[in-house]
Amino acid sequence: MSTSSSTAAERDFKREFIKILFVVFVILLICLSIFFVNHHENNKYIIETLEFNGSVEEGDALFKVNCVGCHGITARGLVGPDLHSITQRLNDKEIIKQVTGGLTPPMPSFEIDPVNMSNLLKYLHSLE
Repeated sequence: MSTSSSTAAERDFKREFIKILFVVFVILLICLSIFFVNHHENNKYIIETLEFNGSVEEGDALFKVNCVGCHGITARGLVGPDLHSITQRLNDKEIIKQVTGGLTPPMPSFEIDPVNMSNLLKYLHSLE
């Protein structure tokens, strides 16, 4: 009797273990799908942004509306860092990711269309 009860317990354990593995697999699959979709969309956004040849004037206006509170009117820094020569420290892709992702707190993330992001990049390049 004890052999059959331990065998039944082993079967139950195996079934539960397989269920848990299946759930973990499904969760992992969902996470990977989300990552690849976001990564693809981010790359598409960067590629589209870099195809534009922005305007320094439009970028300056955008900067004055959104960025002066932290980076100062002359982009020399306040709460946020001095942005002069930022394009020598970071490449355009890194700058785009910083602006859209707010990667270094307290910097917020910004939803900005590719044309305006291109304008902001052009302005930042003019600060060298």
